[in-house]
Amino acid sequence: MKKRLTAVLLAVLAVFTFVPMASASGHAELTNIRTGKHDGFERIVLDMNGLPSNSLSREATEVSNCGSGNPVPVGGQEVLETMHFGAASYDENFDPTYTGPRNFVPQGLTNVKGVAITCDFEATLGIAVGYENPDSWHKVFTLTNPDRVVIDVYSY
Repeated sequence: MKKRLTAVLLAVLAVFTFVPMASASGHAELTNIRTGKHDGFERIVLDMNGLPSNSLSREATEVSNCGSGNPVPVGGQEVLETMHFGAASYDENFDPTYTGPRNFVPQGLTNVKGVAITCDFEATLGIAVGYENPDSWHKVFTLTNPDRVVIDVYSY
């Protein structure tokens, strides 16, 4: 009986030793949104602690809040909707890491007319950028040191 109990205890110990415990997964945290005008393009920078695991973008005619489904107004004739997975505007304790405006008109830009957070739910962060020139091109990419997501809107 003692040998059997010892074998069972060793088996249980082996499971807990070799199978990692489930833990809350981390995510990138939005800390600031900056905008700037450059020769030929306008830039939106999402300052982050960490980087999203993946980002997607698309042109949309309108955008809505991912939680409520309510429309989110964004200035401009066109809208670029971006979704960043593994990112949020809060930390692991649900304390905000970004406390700026969630929908605003950037100052000093001529093509970009609005920036709005459209989703901030279960580590999915949605950012919409409204722009005026329907012939604009856009590029979304990440940079490090410091970590940030960059959205460039080109108008020729």
